[in-house]
Amino acid sequence: MDLTAFSTPFHNLNRSISSRSTKTAIKFFRIYSYSSPPPVKTTITSQPASLPVRTIPGSYGLPLLGPLADRLDYAWFQGSETFFRKRIEKNQSTVFRTNVPPSFPFFLVNPNVIAVLDCKSFAHMFDMDLVEKRNVLVGDWMPSTKFTGDRRVCAYLDTSEPQHEQIKSFAMDTLKRSSAIWIPTVTTLLDTMWDAIEPQLPSGPVSYIIPIQKFIFSFSSLCIAGADPANSPDIAENGYMRMDRWLAVQLLPTIPINALQPLVEIFLHSFAYPYFLVSGDYDKLYEFIETEGKEVVSRGQTEFNLSKEDTIHNLLFILGFNAFGGFSIFFLSLLASLESDKTGIQEKLRNEVREKAGSGLGLTFRSVQEMDLVQSFVYETLRLNPPVPLQYGRARKDFELSSHDSVFKVKKGELLCGFQGLVMKDPKVFDDPETFVADRFTGEKGKELLAYLYWSNGPQSGTPSVSNKQCAGKEFVTFTASLFLAHLFLRYDSVTITGTSFSAVEKPKP
Repeated sequence: MDLTAFSTPFHNLNRSISSRSTKTAIKFFRIYSYSSPPPVKTTITSQPASLPVRTIPGSYGLPLLGPLADRLDYAWFQGSETFFRKRIEKNQSTVFRTNVPPSFPFFLVNPNVIAVLDCKSFAHMFDMDLVEKRNVLVGDWMPSTKFTGDRRVCAYLDTSEPQHEQIKSFAMDTLKRSSAIWIPTVTTLLDTMWDAIEPQLPSGPVSYIIPIQKFIFSFSSLCIAGADPANSPDIAENGYMRMDRWLAVQLLPTIPINALQPLVEIFLHSFAYPYFLVSGDYDKLYEFIETEGKEVVSRGQTEFNLSKEDTIHNLLFILGFNAFGGFSIFFLSLLASLESDKTGIQEKLRNEVREKAGSGLGLTFRSVQEMDLVQSFVYETLRLNPPVPLQYGRARKDFELSSHDSVFKVKKGELLCGFQGLVMKDPKVFDDPETFVADRFTGEKGKELLAYLYWSNGPQSGTPSVSNKQCAGKEFVTFTASLFLAHLFLRYDSVTITGTSFSAVEKPKP
């Protein structure tokens, strides 16, 4: 979820917004940036002043055969997490050399990476003095720029490139302005979603995937681009599917799929897909933003000196790849966390939500920010199920990289790869790291751990800016997820989830 630049915490808003109605007159708020605190040193993570220098273990194997063998392990025989776990065990190190897809036969890429799989080594990925981010969003391979209007959008730009600051500043401003309508837009659309789901429940479980995707597409379009899908019948009905297809065709070569093997490896992972497969979808989405998002597009041109085309293509990437794609994964993980809980967390969440939002004002920025357990539940979901599992960075120069127990020499140009699903299970930072602990990030110790919650191309305690690549919408993501849960437990006492379906809801008793 790499929205390209929002840095403001919601608790610094001057006043709150009621979620009661979108018809209420909306005022903009003064929003203040703040500097991120330095990482907190704890007894868990503090290391000796001097660590032994070690040669990076691991191997890339024989040309062509080594990358192919690793690709099959990663995508088929082992799966991504087991792939990295087994190599940690084999090399007795959380830093090692390996290959990651895509690779041979039809990708002209170098799959060689240095894996960094503990919190300390992974943190080097966010130091823009050490690594560059040019064209490495999904590794050494980059989907064709035809998918983004024959231009490199901000996510593929390094911080050293002049246009990065220009586009990211525009994205920061756009998100800042949208804060005024965020709560009423999200809560109104959630009410609409639940009003459609409820009548279907007596007939059996109702899949939540399509309703949630429609909800995400609508609020993202309204809040980010100022474009209302309701004004376009085609987009209102099919916009989310058009976005799904556009994303899938770009990313399919890199996504592990265990089913239907070896057909997947032969036909889906061996070559990149051409843009013409989704050109019609993208053209419709472009026209939608051009027509319905005129105010935001115009501001990109007049206030940030972007061309109309640069503005729209970057808005579409932020809306589609970052917001829609990221939230589509994250909300499903959030509901899966509720489904798998055996500790009675729904009652605890409900009690906190109703206590904090029980003043009659409804859900506000302030009340949601005071819901410590709700926020911790969101953070813990991000820890164990980050929406973007892999991060990449290319060494800008020769430097020494430290893990918890060793120092390794990295050469300029080498590609670092961090798999966040394992990094966020670092036993030297997180107690009982494999277990979902809903209140892990509450209290003083929990707040300190936010310095090591890496999910947004940076720590949760960090601040996105034009000089780094941290997720621009970091605060919006966690706030929206918290708002989703708060709205759920204001409306219902509990919700029963089976797989990817809602089975039942229990309304508050009169």
